[in-house]
Amino acid sequence: MTRDIVFTPNAAKPPATYSQAVKAGGLIFVSGTAPHDPATGALKGTTIQEQTRQSLANIKAILEAAGSSMDKIVSVTIVLADEDDFPGMNEEYLKWFPSKPPARQGAKLPAKVPGLKVSIAAIAQA
Repeated sequence: MTRDIVFTPNAAKPPATYSQAVKAGGLIFVSGTAPHDPATGALKGTTIQEQTRQSLANIKAILEAAGSSMDKIVSVTIVLADEDDFPGMNEEYLKWFPSKPPARQGAKLPAKVPGLKVSIAAIAQA
């Protein structure tokens, strides 16, 4: 099985310890994607809605670079810093997946990163 690393400058650059995504076995595994601005590397947005929007925009760019799209996502994992942000995150999330939403699970961020409210990982069909 081939294993291809996916990178695009149109999404936030990850640390050297992991890839934006890996394409293997007909799937694309997108790493946990925070709401960093691709141009500046800074966190983008102060509300959970803004940060969710930027995280999903980064995932969209990564999937497009891999030859896929948001409608091919089969599973997402959403990690929140504060459980109370769930309603606001869900409000923005539903705009991206208005019908046939992917499978989804959630978790809580294990450590506080100043200003970071959400990180989202995804698995999509290639």
